[in-house]
Amino acid sequence: MNWYEKLNNYFSVEEMKSKEHMEKLLDEKGNVYYKDESDLHVMMYAEFDTFIFIDYLWVSSKARGKGIGHSLLEKLKEKNKPIILEVEPVDYEDTDTAKRLHFYRREGFAHAQSIGYSRRSLATNEDTELEILYWSPSNESEGFIYEQMKQMYEVIHTYKDKEVYGRSYQHVDEVLKYDEDRENNIFDNLQADK
Repeated sequence: MNWYEKLNNYFSVEEMKSKEHMEKLLDEKGNVYYKDESDLHVMMYAEFDTFIFIDYLWVSSKARGKGIGHSLLEKLKEKNKPIILEVEPVDYEDTDTAKRLHFYRREGFAHAQSIGYSRRSLATNEDTELEILYWSPSNESEGFIYEQMKQMYEVIHTYKDKEVYGRSYQHVDEVLKYDEDRENNIFDNLQADK
């Protein structure tokens, strides 16, 4: 199985970029967008001056619990920049969603409660609600994380979207919302799951 098949078999169709889109990012945005892979893992990420965005992180089921995910995150943390990623809320029919959240909480990630994120999938035309997690070496505010997410969305997620998919993703202001009164801590839901 190649790197794309590994990701495609693991992530939902709503979350996946097409192979063409990811190859364009690797080829044409190679100074920002990277692939780190072995037989046991695939990590796709974008590194900007002020932050890192993890687009996809997959570890083979036979290698989980052996420290591969931890090592990959440690390598990124050494760059001393905030690390941002998107996660699905806990789905009780998909135990991997809770396992992912437990993993990121153990790795020191916080939930950006103030950031709402809903994106329409070009593959299914379904709205997908995701949550933003971040790790920060110097306690950046959620407002700072929000601004970085907007940049990432415009530079990575929507890169040549019309050319690749035949239509465009929604404008960033429709997808990302900032609301300090938003009361929803994804880790509280996780506690109830235990």
